[in-house]
Amino acid sequence: MALGGMFRNAAAIYLHLVGPFRGKKSGASLARCLHQTLAMTKRLQARRLDGIDHNPWVEFVKLASEADVVNLGQGFPDFPPPDFAVEAFQHAVSGDFMLNQYTKAFGYPPLTKILASFFGKLLGQDIDPLKNVLVTVGAYGALFTAFQALVDEGDEVIIIEPFFDCYEPMTLMAGGRPVFVSLKPSPNQDGELDSSSSWQLDPTELASKFTSRTKALILNTPNNPLGKVFSRAELELVASLCQQHDVVCITDEVYQWLVYDGCQHVSIATLPGMWERTLTIGSAGKTFSATGWKVGWVLGPDSLLKHLRTMHQNSIFHCPTQAQAAVAQSFEREQLHFGQPSSYFVQLPQAIQRCRDHMIQSLKSVGLRPVIPQGSYFLITDISEFKSKMPNLPGAADEPYDRRFVKWMIKNKGLMAIPVSIFCSVPHQELFDHYIRFCFMKVKDRPGGGKTSSSLPMPPAGMGRGAGPICVGAG
Repeated sequence: MALGGMFRNAAAIYLHLVGPFRGKKSGASLARCLHQTLAMTKRLQARRLDGIDHNPWVEFVKLASEADVVNLGQGFPDFPPPDFAVEAFQHAVSGDFMLNQYTKAFGYPPLTKILASFFGKLLGQDIDPLKNVLVTVGAYGALFTAFQALVDEGDEVIIIEPFFDCYEPMTLMAGGRPVFVSLKPSPNQDGELDSSSSWQLDPTELASKFTSRTKALILNTPNNPLGKVFSRAELELVASLCQQHDVVCITDEVYQWLVYDGCQHVSIATLPGMWERTLTIGSAGKTFSATGWKVGWVLGPDSLLKHLRTMHQNSIFHCPTQAQAAVAQSFEREQLHFGQPSSYFVQLPQAIQRCRDHMIQSLKSVGLRPVIPQGSYFLITDISEFKSKMPNLPGAADEPYDRRFVKWMIKNKGLMAIPVSIFCSVPHQELFDHYIRFCFMKVKDRPGGGKTSSSLPMPPAGMGRGAGPICVGAG
């Protein structure tokens, strides 16, 4: 009975597949039919990917790659890391052959040890390299690990905008709900340039975003794209609300060494009661001007980090050993020189502030109104004058103006910037669609020759291909 049933089922399947093609030359058609029958009909993508499949970076980098443009949009230096870091990497590659193999899953021991020692002094904590440090694939990896480890279905995550654009999709992928609160510029004197310091959170509005469902707040200081360095008073406000509502603070401090005009970077983990509820994220890429090394870390209490380690060991598990060894040696060198004129952390911001100031003057000369950043690689600039005089640039009707302007600039001026609206939630994009972001982490005259320059648009009255370029070198 069972055998007969099996044959009857096989015959039925055969008739279903080949019945329509009997008596015909149907080899190709039969193959198509088999393919259609065997093709998957189930939903393929996980629901966590819904709504985040489009990435504006992919779009704008592709546009830039299709034309001969100067890229002042993406945030990476166009100069080498310091000699001591390069030499450390070369030694890691050519020295101890065991550095070609696995190291400890949560971090190369010399690296976790120096990170614990170095940042322990800065944060005022006795940091255990085994319990309070996790090495990740860049700060991006640290962020992803934190979201996946701590954010659950239905949890709310407060995001301060404009924000580094991965915060929102990472929240969504973890099943969380992003809750946005905007920095807003304060009025300034006529003719004066705006400063990132004048962009403030409204304390009442910020407090209203905390609910019983709030799990985490994301803090980015210095901020990308604005370049704002949060003051101690602002951090105290955030800290008090996090403690009042029992909320974790995930603080992205990758630009902590790049602060200007005498500003001081303050880590929120140093405030009373905050170490126990804060994850502090850093990046060797930004620290040593080596973004391709992709070495990041997260520091925090074991009560939080143990959950990140669980996520890490079941996903990445291990980061490249040689890059970790090079970063360890670089930090060991910096610890010896810390606070002295010979320190890279002293020299770098001094040099990059000159780049920033040159960029500001260049942007002003073509009718733009830059917002002076207190820190980071970036500044944003107001394009309201262009928006009022060139309102009808090509593009979709619902496309924010800054995105259409950047596409126009790529095509007509050979210059790439990044529209600031991509760093904002959809409901608030209209508040920011008259700003674009430039990276000034570039040098005009660098050791060994070579120049970086860009062709900026002329003021609105002279718009058009014939307006003529103005050369701006960030350096």
